[in-house]
Amino acid sequence: MTTYARTVRFHELGGPEVLKIEQVELPRPGPGEVRVRIEAIGINRADAMFRSGGYYYQPTLPGSRIGFEAAGTVEEIGPGTTGFAPGDAVCVAGDEEMSQHGVYAERVNVAARLLLHRPDTLDAVTGAAVWTTYLTAYGALVEVGRVRAGDGVLINAASSGVGLAAIQVANQVGAVPIAVTRSADKAARLLEAGAAHALVDGESGDLPDRVREVTGGRGARIVFDAIAGPGLSETALAVAPDGLLIVYGWLDPRPAPLPLNWPLTVHGFNVDLITADPERLARARAFIGAGLRTGTLAPVIDRTFDLADVAEAHHYLESNTRFGKIVVTVQH
Repeated sequence: MTTYARTVRFHELGGPEVLKIEQVELPRPGPGEVRVRIEAIGINRADAMFRSGGYYYQPTLPGSRIGFEAAGTVEEIGPGTTGFAPGDAVCVAGDEEMSQHGVYAERVNVAARLLLHRPDTLDAVTGAAVWTTYLTAYGALVEVGRVRAGDGVLINAASSGVGLAAIQVANQVGAVPIAVTRSADKAARLLEAGAAHALVDGESGDLPDRVREVTGGRGARIVFDAIAGPGLSETALAVAPDGLLIVYGWLDPRPAPLPLNWPLTVHGFNVDLITADPERLARARAFIGAGLRTGTLAPVIDRTFDLADVAEAHHYLESNTRFGKIVVTVQH
C-alpha cells in the first residue's frame, strides 16, 4: 500500500509564500532509517535563509523540502536499524541536506543517527524547540569557548531561541550573560529571562564601551555573535584581551570586515562540530539533559502555528518580533 504524507515543499526561491503543502509519496524506511510521525516542528532562521537562497548551500529545485528539527513518535523501523522501536517518543536533531531530508511534514523517514529519545517529561512542542538551540549554545560556549564561572558572555540577537538558550547555558555554569537587543521592551524581558545585563543596541553610547562598564573594564571573555556583517568589527571591540569571538550566524549578509583589535581569536561555529562527533554529542546530551531535569534549561516558546499556516509562521519569524522559539504543530 502506497503511503503519502503532507509535506512542505517549494519550487522557487522567495518569501514565505513559496512554501506549499503537497501530498508526497513516502517509501518504507530503508536500512538505518526510522519513520517518524511528526507532531511538532522547530522553526529556525536557517530555514528561512534556505528558502530564500541565503543559506550556505542552495536548495535543489523544483521540489525542495525544508527543515531539520522536529519531535514525534516512531512508527516503523527500517532493516537493521537498532536502538528504536515503534511507539518511542523522539526528537529529530538533523544535519542532513534539507532538499532531500527536510522534516516539514506529517511523516518523514529519518536516519536513526539523527534521533534522540525524548523523555516522558518533554512534550512534543518543547521537544521540537530544544536541540538546535541548546546544541548550538552549548557547543559554542562550552565546547569551543570553555566558558567558566565569572566569565562575561556577550550575546547579541539575544531574544532568539539560540540567544535565550545561551543565557541559560551561561547561567548554568556560573558565567555572566550580557544580552544585546534592539528594543527596551525586549531588554526588560531578557533581564526577566536571566540575563545579568541587557543592553539596547544603538542606545547610550558605543556597545564596546558599555560592555566594558559592566565587566569592570575588561570586556567579555566570549562574544557570541549571530549577526556578522559590517558591524562585526565593532562587536569584536567588546572582546576581552584573552577572549574569543564566536560567530555562528549571519543575519546581516553583507561582507564582514576582519576585526583589527589584534590579538583576537575568531571562531566560525557550526553545530555540526557537535552533531558529527559522538563524544561531543554525548557530553552535550548529558549537559542539556541535566539542565532540563533541574529546570536551569527551559526552552522559551514564543508562539505555535498549525502546519497549514507554515507560511504565516515564516512571516512571523522574519518580522523579528518574536521572543524565543516558533513551533509548528502537526494535527493527524
